Amino acid sequence: MALSSLLSEKRFTILALLLQVVFLVLFGTVTDYQRPEARPSTDPNATLPLANGIDSLYPMWQDVHGMMFIGFGFLMAFLRRYGYSSVGLNFFLGALVIQWATLVLGFFKDDYDRTIELTSTNLLTADFAAAAVMISFGAVLGKVSILQLLVMAFMEIMFFAVSEAVGVKYLKAEDVGGSIFVHTFGAYFGIAMSKTLARQTRYPRKVGSEKEGSVYRSDLFAILGTLILWLYWPSFNASLKVGDQRHRAVINTYYSLSACTVVTFASATLFTKKQKLDMVLIQNATLAGGVAVGASANFLIQPWAALAIGSVAALVSVFGYLALQPYLQSSLKIHDTCGVHNLHGMPGILGAIAGIAATATINPDKYGNTLFQVYPAMAPKDANSTELVELNNLGFDISPGEGRTSREQALFQLAALAATLGIAITGGIITGLFMKLDCLFPPDDDEEDMFEDSIHWSMNPGAPSTFPDAPSTFPDTPDRHWQEGAQDRPNGQDVRQRTAVVQH
Repeated sequence: MALSSLLSEKRFTILALLLQVVFLVLFGTVTDYQRPEARPSTDPNATLPLANGIDSLYPMWQDVHGMMFIGFGFLMAFLRRYGYSSVGLNFFLGALVIQWATLVLGFFKDDYDRTIELTSTNLLTADFAAAAVMISFGAVLGKVSILQLLVMAFMEIMFFAVSEAVGVKYLKAEDVGGSIFVHTFGAYFGIAMSKTLARQTRYPRKVGSEKEGSVYRSDLFAILGTLILWLYWPSFNASLKVGDQRHRAVINTYYSLSACTVVTFASATLFTKKQKLDMVLIQNATLAGGVAVGASANFLIQPWAALAIGSVAALVSVFGYLALQPYLQSSLKIHDTCGVHNLHGMPGILGAIAGIAATATINPDKYGNTLFQVYPAMAPKDANSTELVELNNLGFDISPGEGRTSREQALFQLAALAATLGIAITGGIITGLFMKLDCLFPPDDDEEDMFEDSIHWSMNPGAPSTFPDAPSTFPDTPDRHWQEGAQDRPNGQDVRQRTAVVQH
């Protein structure tokens, strides 16, 4: 183990530095500041600075940025011996991905012509790509080497770009909050990858390791990540739009998350064996409303519909953690460390269905002159059509579309969901096969190398490599309303994991 870990770290160092050099060269040859927003004016008569998109987008982008590096990192810090890696490796993956995603997504742009002109939107879309990678990271958390993670991030961004290009560029689907292109893609990419990494011939085998569970302090760190994500999720769903669409996206996300939280608390006490709250559900299912409302956040769905979407998302997520995930692990041998299928996968599909229903039942009168801003593909094909000319004369600046009806647009939304699932699962399998290569030093089959910070991190001499168990550290820990900690459950497991799958 020690020799393979040392070799893995050396190869990681070489590959990480090599990639950074490649990024440096590519940024130097194919990127530039956008004209004219980020370049100094050459007009001798100019007296005022140009209006700049980053002035309005920066606050929301900063919210999203915080979600990626703080929210996701701490949400995954529930593992008792993997806190350094959950937060630290999330930090590393985010920094790597935003550079690589800027390049890859830029190459797929319609206006790419040997130069990627960087705008504030590039920063935001790079963070969305990072979100997909972090979701996939959650499915294999604690079960892969740092070298494997680097390869995963590099390959996933290419599949992510293809998926987004198919859905947005060719199918012209609308998904402002990433229910389809971020959450569904990231979840099923990670699940397919985790399934591919599993050693099929060793089932059934229970790891039964306390390291895969949580303790009091680690759960507190994880709930901190939940709260950060919960607070800033309206910015995630609204940042790509402006005006009334951004306004609706903030409101709909706000109320969907609120309803989701109430229903999660209620259902957690209803469906758990001891009728007590379970921290795993509170950490994760409370966020499902933000995922599910993403595809329709900017639509005129009305606040009551946002409440309904959030409520259903909570029930779906709770069902996933309590019933579906144990079945998938025991019967299909699919191991999902963080339960991304329950938080991102199923709620993402629910969000896509809600968006399809909202699109198929559009009332054009409610949208008025803004219909083609919300659904550009429904605009007339002919630029000289009376309707388009009149709207542009009013200052709406509408480009010719595909002339789709609402039902046709709904079918294209469905096609985008199907294409995303296909690309994510295929990409996850291919990436998993690459990650199984011996040259990437996958962890040993035994549990010693899994869910363990000391494999990649220098631990303080004499300091415990784990959080102390709650009863001895917090003798007055309240247990009247909460399920006991993982250390008091069979095999130290919680609802995130029942039968751990041995990785190749």
